[in-house]
Amino acid sequence: MLLRPSIFLSPPLLVAGLNIQLSLTQYTIASLWQAFMPIRNSIPNTISNNLFSVSVYPDLYFQQFNPATPYTKWAAVQVDSFDTIPPAFQTLLIPEGLYAVFHYKGLSSDMSIFSYIFKEWLPYSGYALDNRPHLEVLGEKYKNNSPDSEEDIWIPIKKVID
Repeated sequence: MLLRPSIFLSPPLLVAGLNIQLSLTQYTIASLWQAFMPIRNSIPNTISNNLFSVSVYPDLYFQQFNPATPYTKWAAVQVDSFDTIPPAFQTLLIPEGLYAVFHYKGLSSDMSIFSYIFKEWLPYSGYALDNRPHLEVLGEKYKNNSPDSEEDIWIPIKKVID
């Protein structure tokens, strides 16, 4: 697998949705999306039809990796304001920052893309992982559990200082 990401500086992003605590050993993501999808259209101020799967990891998550360590997973949409978000939803400000964006086509259950990103691309990229939210942007070409599905995987990075 040889995917070259686009590197860009993202402005701050506002997202609204639902979140849960989970871990790789207790990966209950299906219940989050099952709760979110029927009510997502009741979020005002949405910017697009894209869905955002956001992962917020605790400090040192990757340095002290343990698959049982909990992190926060979001099912969300991007909004232009938090002003009128109904109380049933949570909000998250994703700070401005540099991202490596990988366009991925394939099954969302195939985790080999993340192995490639973290073990093959990142160590030789001239970048280091930054401690900001990770995103998967699920646009019009996203088809859950289909080999033809497409999504963009956003990895927060910072330039390595020589």
